[in-house]
Amino acid sequence: MDGTGTVEAVHLAPESGANTESVESVEAVAGEGLRGDRHFGEEGADLTLIEAEALDAAAEEGIDLRDGEHRRNLTTSDAALNHLVGERFRVGDVICEGVELCEPCGHLESLTEEGAVSALLHRGGLCADVVEGGVVEPGDEIEQL
Repeated sequence: MDGTGTVEAVHLAPESGANTESVESVEAVAGEGLRGDRHFGEEGADLTLIEAEALDAAAEEGIDLRDGEHRRNLTTSDAALNHLVGERFRVGDVICEGVELCEPCGHLESLTEEGAVSALLHRGGLCADVVEGGVVEPGDEIEQL
């Protein structure tokens, strides 16, 4: 990733299957995830990110998943997330490590609309772990370390 990206929005879902809600900030806890999110403390990646540019491209294909319907925690801009697999990066004061691409699944499509999986294929975002915690909020810069 060249330069820096930006966090555009933060979304949490309080429980599995619940609608995501936009929040002004969230505490990221190392090894646990985002406090208040449905996956906090569970096994697996701590948080998920998706590029606003990928959402715009999906919308051009008729699949509008903006406003948190994509079910990812952080919406970013100007951040090449696919390049962060296996890399450490900073989100504001939080240190993360990219784990794997966050390919869309049938569950996403069941909660949104038919075509969501194909619209986000290979651009569904990134699953990451929190290495050093802190607070994340819209406007935070994202930079590869």
